[in-house]
Amino acid sequence: MLLFVVSLVPLLPTEVTLLGMGVAAAQGGTSLAAVIAVASAGCLASDQALYALGRFGGRAALDRLSRRKKIAAGLGWLDGRLQRHPRPVLVVARWLPSGGTLGALLAGSLRWPMAEFFAASAIGVTLWTSYVALLGYAGGRIVTEPGISLLLSLAVALILGSVITYSVKRGAKAI
Repeated sequence: MLLFVVSLVPLLPTEVTLLGMGVAAAQGGTSLAAVIAVASAGCLASDQALYALGRFGGRAALDRLSRRKKIAAGLGWLDGRLQRHPRPVLVVARWLPSGGTLGALLAGSLRWPMAEFFAASAIGVTLWTSYVALLGYAGGRIVTEPGISLLLSLAVALILGSVITYSVKRGAKAI
């Protein structure tokens, strides 16, 4: 239940919670498939609510968020690419800091068809939650001490996330 709530509310530490649940699954505390399903359902519901907010709240919500420099940079990257390659960009955006939140708001404000957004969101959410949960699971299988395996999984997630963010920024500068 906690995982669903954390996955549902944007800007809560979904990744950390999901990593921890992956570690718990590796150590027999819960089913990995259930962890992925619950997190996916929460993130998917969150995406749909954010899409509706973007669609009916227009760009006002995005304008408020873009006052923060990092959010503005992410929004600029997403905005330019969403118009050219919408589905793949929404899937990849899940791996960027606040990318899922911004992508959903932006897709709504651009008035994407709901069915297309739902499909792209479902794919992105499922891939991302599977990746994070499996990362926690791997950490939990490699190291049996829960705290250390969580730290190991967090370190790997941080490194991979940094590499992805750097690659996206580098690619944005090349265009």
